[in-house]
Amino acid sequence: MCTISKFMKKFISISIIIISNFFSQLNAEIINNIIINNNDRISLGTIKTYGNIELGKNYSDDDLNQILNNLYNTKFFKDISLKIKNQILIIDVIENKLVQKLIIEGIKSSKIEKVILENLILKEKAPFVDSEISKDLANIKKSLILVGYYFSNVSSKIKINDNNTVNVTFDIDLGKKSKVSIIEFTGDKIFKDKTLRNLITTEENKFWKFLSVKKYLNQQNISLDERLLRQFYLNNGHYDVNVNTSTATILDNNSFKLTYNINAGNLFKVNKANLDIPIDYDPLNFTKVQKLLNELEGSEYSFNKISKIVKEIDKISLSREYDFINATILEEKIDTNKININFKVGESEKLYVERINVLGSNITEESVIRNNLEIDEGDPLNELLHAKSLNNLKSLNIFKTVKSETIDGASPSTKIININVEEKPTGEISLGAGIGTDGGTVGFSVSENNFLGKNVKLSSSLRIGADTLKGNFTVNNPNFNYSGRSLITNIERASTDKLTNSGYKTTKTGFSLGTRFEKNENLFFSPSVSTFHETLDTNSTASASLKKQDGSYFENKFLYILDYDTRDKKYQTSDGLRSVFSQAIPLISDDYAFSNSYEITKWHQFDNDMITDINFYGKAINSIQNKDVRVSNRLGLSSTRLRGFETGKLGPVDGTDYIGGNYAAALNISTTLPMFLQNFESIDLRYFVDVGNVWGVDYSDTIDDSNTIRSSTGLGVNWFTPIGPMSFSFIQNLSKAQSDKVESFQFNIGTSF
Repeated sequence: MCTISKFMKKFISISIIIISNFFSQLNAEIINNIIINNNDRISLGTIKTYGNIELGKNYSDDDLNQILNNLYNTKFFKDISLKIKNQILIIDVIENKLVQKLIIEGIKSSKIEKVILENLILKEKAPFVDSEISKDLANIKKSLILVGYYFSNVSSKIKINDNNTVNVTFDIDLGKKSKVSIIEFTGDKIFKDKTLRNLITTEENKFWKFLSVKKYLNQQNISLDERLLRQFYLNNGHYDVNVNTSTATILDNNSFKLTYNINAGNLFKVNKANLDIPIDYDPLNFTKVQKLLNELEGSEYSFNKISKIVKEIDKISLSREYDFINATILEEKIDTNKININFKVGESEKLYVERINVLGSNITEESVIRNNLEIDEGDPLNELLHAKSLNNLKSLNIFKTVKSETIDGASPSTKIININVEEKPTGEISLGAGIGTDGGTVGFSVSENNFLGKNVKLSSSLRIGADTLKGNFTVNNPNFNYSGRSLITNIERASTDKLTNSGYKTTKTGFSLGTRFEKNENLFFSPSVSTFHETLDTNSTASASLKKQDGSYFENKFLYILDYDTRDKKYQTSDGLRSVFSQAIPLISDDYAFSNSYEITKWHQFDNDMITDINFYGKAINSIQNKDVRVSNRLGLSSTRLRGFETGKLGPVDGTDYIGGNYAAALNISTTLPMFLQNFESIDLRYFVDVGNVWGVDYSDTIDDSNTIRSSTGLGVNWFTPIGPMSFSFIQNLSKAQSDKVESFQFNIGTSF
């Protein structure tokens, strides 16, 4: 019975459909002609094309409804009616007016006006549709919110012109730009607020931050903050981290409280890391990749480590060993805290680049973009190199967005690549200040990262300290003469006034030319040539030996730096090593002072999250012509290298003047103490031991060269205060020379404006 009932239902449904189609066909008529009434701008041909109307074809009621929908979708018409009479399709239309002008009032910034116009549905020379006004009012509000104006008022007015067009005016009252008063982090975030605050770009508004644009509530900055937070957790092993959409809560003073909700999840380790390559690929070409995979097994999951392996595969692509190589990363969780990673390398489809179109670069020269592409027209379309090209463009930090689209070329084996960039403001002004045990400093800088659209970086800065004044102007061309290497030009003037305490003052003016590039993997080479003129003035309080150095000096020297860097990250380093060797060789000089320096730092993170670093620093300077090294070039140790001693107040003493030495060395051991003060979100503790010495006097045999080991130990406190980061050090001196000036407490605080 049930089977018969189902059969009857199907039979009835099919019968209804057949009967409906039958009667629809009975109503169908053949159209042999078309008449359009009341059309002014829109021609018969255009209506036929958009309506998809064909002569000599049968048209049912459903077909006529489809024509109606097609024509309404063009937005050309306010009203449409149609009928068929004697095989003639008669269409009566009332056309929409055209938008002659879109006017934005109340906005002074051309940048904001451009953003608003880009997001409007209504466009100039396009049909005017009444219903789209309300939608565009909402779009304007959204556009203003994106740039920080949450309290704007927007209204519209329409002026009807004589030529069947309209002018649409949007009147905007921006109101005050929305500021962030409070930033908080909630959820199972594991890391302290102090650490997380240092990661994000958004800042809390303070009365002295009159230059900072980071204090404004900006959706783009919030999105960037979320990406930075997520990447930080991924780099620290939290594979399942969830950075929830941030919420902004309005406060009584029309400012906002910004909340980032974070669930860190478990700490993951890599169980197995495997490389899967085609059988015809030579495993020897992937030796470095396999080595990195072996090191990855058993270690904490890290996005940076994964990226390093991908870069090694990129290098294989760059060598053109495999033109059509592609790689995918498959990650599989096998437990609540373990993960397997499989790098699958294979052949991509054999396609070639027919053409590369660069779109959206109104300021930036097209050559800047093309010089950063790893593939060119006519090359094999290598997906890895194409992805690297896009990353190169993003790393220039001159584009807001970089997008790519690949479309079919003239033949089945070719593709056209469209690269669309959106430029962003590249100028910056910054002002900062700090005060500490060694005195106060104020710094001001202005920079431009895309001068004349050539990706040339200009920067000028001024720094004022307790007894120093330094200003410089730098030009950095990252691709000088299309060589792929930078040319860095620096003009500098510096003055050090120690007349009161040490009886001398120096003023140094000059310039340098140099470059920096990666010589080998993780090894950077920075050669430069500098020319400086220096005047050294002394007063009556200076020692007799120092008075002999009074005068003018000229120095031309060659300097090179070898920098080997394997840090896991440049900021908040937790693992890796950095080794830096430098040498300054005098070419033309009055004292021919030759200097060498070496510094090495090793970081290691233990299972209990303690991060320990060991640093060694050593430097020597002597004249290669047995002359005296002048006082401004002599060496010392700052209070950051040897805590517990006043800066410039240790080492050889000439009378009452601390003159520095020909040699300086320091050893620093430091470790974080995350197990203490865990509930204090803005405070971190650090234990340290410092050992150092400054010794050697080349211009006198009667002065004690102060060959004494100095040492200290203590506890450091890093506190993120409402006015900026503050650091305290409580120090106990372990050994010192009798003449050294010591201190048991040091502090520094700094902020930006």
